[in-house]
Amino acid sequence: MKYAVKTQGLTKRYKTALAVDDVNLAIPEGVCCGFLGKNGAGKTTTLKMLVGLKRPTNGSISIMGQEQSFGTQVQMPFGYLPDVPSFYGYMTGAEFLDLCGKLCHMPTPQRKARVKELLKQVGLDRTRTRINGYSRGMKQRLGIAQAMINSPPVIFMDEPVSALDPIGRRDVVDIIQSFKNTTVIFSTHILADVENLCDYILIIEKGKILAHDYMANLKERHSQGSAKIRFYTPQDAATFKSHTAQHFTADNQANPLELLLHSTSGNMQELSHHVTALLQTHSLAMEYFGAHTPHLEDIFYEVIGK
Repeated sequence: MKYAVKTQGLTKRYKTALAVDDVNLAIPEGVCCGFLGKNGAGKTTTLKMLVGLKRPTNGSISIMGQEQSFGTQVQMPFGYLPDVPSFYGYMTGAEFLDLCGKLCHMPTPQRKARVKELLKQVGLDRTRTRINGYSRGMKQRLGIAQAMINSPPVIFMDEPVSALDPIGRRDVVDIIQSFKNTTVIFSTHILADVENLCDYILIIEKGKILAHDYMANLKERHSQGSAKIRFYTPQDAATFKSHTAQHFTADNQANPLELLLHSTSGNMQELSHHVTALLQTHSLAMEYFGAHTPHLEDIFYEVIGK
């Protein structure tokens, strides 16, 4: 397997705090990776080390097979959108992207064509106002365009949707979904966007990576021995829960007719057997019983121990 980003022992220590603690990553090429964590968990510090804006205390970084070293002037194989992108407000979007192309040493014909292509892709091709007249969402879309100017194989984004209204969020998500043959790594705390958009997940807490895997693998791993049961009446659900034995536990759900069951052995066949026996013993009628596939929110809270 080829990896877009690899780190070994990546660490950032300040005088009074350990912000990032011995992070080892191997993010496959071509994935859309959601980087999750609470505020202050270490997401932004990690991203800034990956893109060369913070010097690591220890550790190594490789992007698309190229070793990265803080402060060296090499052609970086990535694009970057900071959490609050800054622009020259007196420029138009086209002028700003043209400047970015020049900084990447793009030949004039290629640069002009790329600017036109990107403005259309992010929905700014008909905008003639200067950047200081842009809305927050328009600036975010322009920021994504600048990160893509030289068609990098990897794009890092720090909280690309956190400050946007629902329409702006939808626009940015649509743009990210349109990327082809590009590895996208973005930090966020909006779990619903990640679940809809990403196929690979990183979860960080107190500077440590607690989970990193494909979304499908995480869901399969965290669904083992879990099932959902639904009754016809809240009374039957309460009676069932009150008689659960040592073989499984039952958690209340938002719907008072439903319970989420967790087998202590992790064996679904065994859980089904115990549920059937309990229903028969207490003459309870259920409407539905089936394996539970957890949402990303369930996995996130389980991983960080909340």
